[in-house]
Amino acid sequence: MTDRASVPPKLSAPKLKLFRKKFEAPRLSPEAVERQSRATLLAWNILGGDAAIAFLNRYHEGLEGRPLDIAVASAAGCEAVEFAIAAYARGD
Repeated sequence: MTDRASVPPKLSAPKLKLFRKKFEAPRLSPEAVERQSRATLLAWNILGGDAAIAFLNRYHEGLEGRPLDIAVASAAGCEAVEFAIAAYARGD
């Protein structure tokens, strides 16, 4: 009969995380990320932090949508948002 204290414990594989959050939203393309970055950085540099966040996230009449969404959607949309940021900064 062997003493249980002298038997090494069995090693097992690490357990998988069963409750991992799954990212289900579609991811942006590299081009869309670049447009988002351009619009955000321009707004941040021209308008300042709080004003940039407010401008990019609220509905804009002239653009007929939320500027950040429009900038991400297409190159033409990003250009329109850049012009809108400049116009907003001028007070137009």
